[in-house]
Amino acid sequence: MKRARTAGDQGEALAARYLERRGYVILDRQWRCRFGELDIVGCSPDGIVCFVEVKRRGHGSIGLPREFVDERKQERLRKAAAAYLAANREDSLARFDVAEIYEEKDGSLRVVYLEDAFV
Repeated sequence: MKRARTAGDQGEALAARYLERRGYVILDRQWRCRFGELDIVGCSPDGIVCFVEVKRRGHGSIGLPREFVDERKQERLRKAAAAYLAANREDSLARFDVAEIYEEKDGSLRVVYLEDAFV
């Protein structure tokens, strides 16, 4: 479990740096409430609050990371995002994005970023 958490944290840190390089402001990381956890909450350059689910897959894994953000996970994210907005920024426009982190054969990591991954 400890190894998986470290790999997940590494993926989230990479996704946060990816966003910052593109002009996003990171508002929160690993924000928790009774509905679950929001990996990254960021504000896009155009002022949209982005709830970013980070999914990392190792080299040789089967399936795309986005496939693991199923309907049940999406519903939990919607509830957590509503709680975040109510507590912090209730009048903001918002969207749900997915940051896919791929581990290459050489151990390097690559980000594929999907804006508006679901509603």
